[in-house]
Amino acid sequence: MKKIALVSGGTRGIGAGIAKALNNAGYAVAVNYNSNAAAAQSFSKETGIPAFSWDVADFDACEAGVMTVCSALGGDIDVLINNAGVIRDAMLHKMDPASWRFVLETNLTSVFNMCRIVVPKMREKQYGRIVNISSINGLRGQVGQTNYTAAKAGIVGFTKALALESAAKGITINAIAPGYISTDMTETIKSDILEQIVDTIPVGRFGRVDEVANAVLFLVGDTAAFITGMVLSINGGQYM
Repeated sequence: MKKIALVSGGTRGIGAGIAKALNNAGYAVAVNYNSNAAAAQSFSKETGIPAFSWDVADFDACEAGVMTVCSALGGDIDVLINNAGVIRDAMLHKMDPASWRFVLETNLTSVFNMCRIVVPKMREKQYGRIVNISSINGLRGQVGQTNYTAAKAGIVGFTKALALESAAKGITINAIAPGYISTDMTETIKSDILEQIVDTIPVGRFGRVDEVANAVLFLVGDTAAFITGMVLSINGGQYM
């Protein structure tokens, strides 16, 4: 029987790449999305991977969503990838409380919500794999991103604590902290700004989505069963 994997924010960018890689590796995959139904429909049509809509910042919506996924795929979640995220950048002295709350709830509280729902079943089965997507900026900070950086740093601490709680139950929890990765978001950045960013990356280019996805495949696989509570930074040499 195929292991069941769920990827939040899985219809675009890094999340879509991870979902496709898991699907190609033989997992039964479902993805979550919130607002872009057109992108979700296009993704599902292209890949055959079902997409389910709910707000990961809402615990009750997550609970209902996970139940729907489990029913559709015929079992409990074996692999959870917490990828959903948003940005609302501003300097702190100009940041409004709503932007702070929105980013913290979507990027960090969502990780609690999803893990709180799937971990009990994983503990019963004595098996589970969770990978939380943090960011290089959660490790080093970034101007104009106190909300985003706080959330992504929080994911690191959350990952390490939950890994300790879960290790004896056959569950591994790790985090990946990507640097600059080529996605549809980076395509909107002006060329001169892109060049400035590339100049800061020792390997001389942006990362590829498949390079992040392959790291996820490794961490959820059996060969990584002795790895938990770790943060793998995929950043082309941009050391902090």
